[in-house]
Amino acid sequence: MIHRISCRRSTDPVRVDRLGLVDYLAAWDVQRANAAARREGGDDVLMLLEHHSVYTAGKRTQPQDRPVDGTPVVDVDRGGRITWHGPGQLVGYPITGLAEPLDVVDFVRRLEEALIHVVHGLGVTAAGRIDGRSGVWLPADDRRPERKVAAIGVRVQGGVTLHGFSLNCNPDLTAFDRIVPCGITDAGVSSLSGELGRPVRVDDVIDDVTAAVLDALDGRLAVTEHAVARAAAPAGLDLRLHPSLQ
Repeated sequence: MIHRISCRRSTDPVRVDRLGLVDYLAAWDVQRANAAARREGGDDVLMLLEHHSVYTAGKRTQPQDRPVDGTPVVDVDRGGRITWHGPGQLVGYPITGLAEPLDVVDFVRRLEEALIHVVHGLGVTAAGRIDGRSGVWLPADDRRPERKVAAIGVRVQGGVTLHGFSLNCNPDLTAFDRIVPCGITDAGVSSLSGELGRPVRVDDVIDDVTAAVLDALDGRLAVTEHAVARAAAPAGLDLRLHPSLQ
């Protein structure tokens, strides 16, 4: 991974657009318009919003991931597989011109770092990363499997990023029951409200998420490891015969 102070091509401030509750397809049109403007020299933009309930499927979505009850799904051009968006979930779309040479993994890690920083600040200090899985995760415990509290899926077109992240504040998590979230069958989905045992609204975190994302993109918030604790694998049995028995 290429390490640098800022991952953005521009040194101008990022424009932050707080859009409220927006239909997914309408927001997608705005994303693409912002990205086209950025490729022509316009602003980097961070769009922050909530969506009406919708399932979206990335390019790697498998047929078995989709709802079996005929619920509509919007197919999109981001990476990853299927997920759900809806009220109570803060969605962020950083429309950013990346510095050369492009390092998409670095960009994703910066988004993760920003969200981990916010989640830790709220008291969910076990949150972090799991190798091979993007987003922000929590460790398994005696009642629950590993579970995701924030998801990330991005695309880069013409050096400009699209799509972004979602942070579960207080959504109706039963919406995830109809799908295999992100195509991962051995883990779950959680929310800040569920983990903390108290209501956490989008409005409660949007200021901190805004500051953390801007700091991460410009390198004021450094990417660190934050590995999720995992139980050690049980020791294997040595079934070789003792030399005296051979």
